[in-house]
Amino acid sequence: MESPRKVAVALTIAGSDSGGGAGIQADLRTFAFHRVHGTSALTALTAQNTLGVTRVDVMPPESVAAQIDAVVTDMGVNAAKVGMLVNRGIIATVASRVKALGITPLVVDPVMVSRAGARLIDDEAVEALREQLLPLAALVTPNRHEAQLLAGLELHTLEDMREAARRIHRLGPRAVLVKGGAMPGELRGTDVWFDGQHLETLHLASVETPNTHGTGCTLSAAVAANLALGHPLLEATRLAKVYVTRALQHPLAVGRGNGPIGHFFPLLES
Repeated sequence: MESPRKVAVALTIAGSDSGGGAGIQADLRTFAFHRVHGTSALTALTAQNTLGVTRVDVMPPESVAAQIDAVVTDMGVNAAKVGMLVNRGIIATVASRVKALGITPLVVDPVMVSRAGARLIDDEAVEALREQLLPLAALVTPNRHEAQLLAGLELHTLEDMREAARRIHRLGPRAVLVKGGAMPGELRGTDVWFDGQHLETLHLASVETPNTHGTGCTLSAAVAANLALGHPLLEATRLAKVYVTRALQHPLAVGRGNGPIGHFFPLLES
């Protein structure tokens, strides 16, 4: 019998998607693809499928804290990501545990507004995210609508995206990736990276598919996985973008609505 293999460990703190396309489920599949052991702390249970969300049950902050503590105090984590945090109480709890346990590097996917523009959390939660969690982040990955909310600026052009990245960086994260998936025209698929010194435009070919569910969760999880493997922050981000693009090129034909991307695309190519 071979000795147990030592692997990197990543933690996702996010909601559960019963349809399997986003949230904890997408994060764990992404970690597994990168050969990283995935651990989790659930913040909410959602009843959802490819057509939408029909129910959300929020976990008590004490339960979220207990899950984080159980993982970190036993296994340790090489990187973590946060996704859907639902409300001010959970955001404050997560920020407190991240600081107390020294969880780093941390990728923050600020799940505040859907890609279609629907607001997901209230003003108190947005303020808590801005003040308590963003300063702890190695990278924050807002979509167009979330970047507009955080930066106080409407995004229509590439220069708008760059200015939003600068403004969000002033909130405290080490780096910002403003995602362009919801941008118009040629800007779709173009992201802007800023770390306080380097301002870069990251672009990969846009993939035409109606099945895009889970792309934001997957990108932040892929960045965390690559950070857990020891890649530098910008390289981890570039690798994550390649992974998401490949997964988008292999969407899954499940359900009657916006289906998920193919996290396990190598198996689909065989």
